[in-house]
Amino acid sequence: MTSHPSRPVADLFSADGRLKAIPRKPARREALLAHLAETLFEADRTYREPEVNEALSTVHEDYAALRRYMVIGGFLARTKDGADYRRQQQPCSPGGAIPAVA
Repeated sequence: MTSHPSRPVADLFSADGRLKAIPRKPARREALLAHLAETLFEADRTYREPEVNEALSTVHEDYAALRRYMVIGGFLARTKDGADYRRQQQPCSPGGAIPAVA
């Protein structure tokens, strides 16, 4: 009942706002990635790869791993050439991702 998505995410950060470690458990990692997508990236904006790297490096030195997890998890969409990224509105939402047309 008290399991808010932001609750488990808060304890992943140290007092200075840096990520202590990237969670190994998929559910914790997904909660973290959702948090990072919402707090670091604006919807409806295209980011160049260096901008994504810079934003992610503010929370963890392994920004490449975070970027990869965000793309694989559907939190960021990447162009085929890997140059541009966009925040996804509904990452990997199975069932109900496409509104019903009746």
